[in-house]
Amino acid sequence: MKISLIQMNASPDRAYNLAEAGRLMLKAVQNERPDLIVLPEHFDWTGGTTDEKKAAADLIPGGRAYNMAQRFAAEHGVAIHAGSILESVPGHERIFNTTVVFDANGRQVGTYRKVHLFDITAPDGKRYAESETVAPGNQLLIYELNGFRLACCICYDLRFSRIFDRLAAEKADVFVLPAAFTRQTGKYHWEVLCRARAIEFQTFVVACGQCGSYTTPAGEERQMFGNSMICDPWGQILVRANDKPGVVSARIDRDRLRQVRTWIPMEAHRVDVTAMPLATAKAATPNRRVTDMTF
Repeated sequence: MKISLIQMNASPDRAYNLAEAGRLMLKAVQNERPDLIVLPEHFDWTGGTTDEKKAAADLIPGGRAYNMAQRFAAEHGVAIHAGSILESVPGHERIFNTTVVFDANGRQVGTYRKVHLFDITAPDGKRYAESETVAPGNQLLIYELNGFRLACCICYDLRFSRIFDRLAAEKADVFVLPAAFTRQTGKYHWEVLCRARAIEFQTFVVACGQCGSYTTPAGEERQMFGNSMICDPWGQILVRANDKPGVVSARIDRDRLRQVRTWIPMEAHRVDVTAMPLATAKAATPNRRVTDMTF
């Protein structure tokens, strides 16, 4: 299966973002002929205040980003993993950060709402408070395409191995991760975590990020890391983007999954330790005598 990643620098301008996503997806279709296109987190709208984010959130189904991705999939006969969209749900005070997957006929396959929300203060003092605007999801999604089982996760989910453990237990072959990693965290953690998840769960990792920067209403410039990549289950990077908008593509192969899982049969060796009793002990501190020493 051939996969194309659409790396973008989205802004608080939905019309621009959707036009840019459409342009890059068309480039992918014309030059790469992929089976699956993956968009980044917040491909439809990035930045702005809490109130502006809520106002920008749209319906699933029926919103502009949803309709654009669905229409493109149907017109070009390509499956689309539509990164994440700001989703508004009537009756909910907060919005959701939601992936939508379309098959090559434009039919909605499923949705996944981001579970782990990015609430941190970075080392440079910048504060990120996703939960002020976004509510967490409470359901996981695996979908089947071209003989592979693809599991959904979004950005900050990458740091939490238990979600990947659960998805791997459900026979996932590919983790698809739309993201908007910051440059500060990404330069140290992005590649390490993507490759680690591929190695420890013997899956492909398809990680599609935002790049460039945007300015917050308070005047802070926030830089994103880019470096979208596809890793194989041995931890090798099959393709990697730079820090500019564009398209990168790679083929994934079921034979590679079988090969790696045969070399190191982790599934057969995996032990459920969750119910094991835990013994704790405290080592004694040695009594050290200090003596006068003459040199």
